[in-house]
Amino acid sequence: MIVLRTEREIGLLRNANRIVADVLVELADRVAPGISTGDLDAVAECMIRERDAIPAFLGYHGYPKATCISVDEVIVHGIPGRRRLKKGQIVSIDVGALYKGYYGDAALSVPCGEVDCERRRLLETTDRALARAIAAARPGNYVGDVSCVIQKTCEAEGFSVVRAFVGHGIGTALHEELQIPNFVTGKKGPKLREGMVMALEPMANMGTYEVRVLEDGWTAVTADGKPSAHFEHSIVVRKDGGEILSATPRRIWGQDTSDQ
Repeated sequence: MIVLRTEREIGLLRNANRIVADVLVELADRVAPGISTGDLDAVAECMIRERDAIPAFLGYHGYPKATCISVDEVIVHGIPGRRRLKKGQIVSIDVGALYKGYYGDAALSVPCGEVDCERRRLLETTDRALARAIAAARPGNYVGDVSCVIQKTCEAEGFSVVRAFVGHGIGTALHEELQIPNFVTGKKGPKLREGMVMALEPMANMGTYEVRVLEDGWTAVTADGKPSAHFEHSIVVRKDGGEILSATPRRIWGQDTSDQ
């Protein structure tokens, strides 16, 4: 069942997502050549717990870390560890928090130092796809309309959209019934109504959309080894488009929701 949240619940979801946004800002600032993904994860877990919240990903279906940190060809679910970042890589950071019974979930991709033109264009395009998807999340539209906007934005620039993973409803569970593909499935899907809360998360690849999952059972990489980018916001459907619950307190890469 798709739940329509009350304003009280939306306030609680906003609080959970504010924690996530604060963590994303801090980790994005720390991305630099030489730092390990495990170091970033440790900072995130500490920040979440200091705010009386629980890392939502830690232990979720056995996932071993507080964050997902995915580098270059890793699309999502990269497990933080000893890997040290290098200049020119795309670093995608996905954070979740449980606060007073409600979940926050958001992600962004940032360049590690200077990146080449194609990686920068991939980042800009995926960011733009999320912004346009949020604008399309209004009553009367369908899930398929949001999916179409994401796919058209990415494919117009020559990139592919991942089909193996989708956006989702969020609230008192990290993943709720509503699913939002990043591509057109041929079905309209549910009609959007004010009060629906969802995590929109376009994932775009420089090459094929096909995915391969590594032996750890989590790390999803592009089948051709080319770079990927991932952006995500938790939003609530409003009459004028999606209201971002996970908005950051200042501009960082991947958080500009204007239609570029």
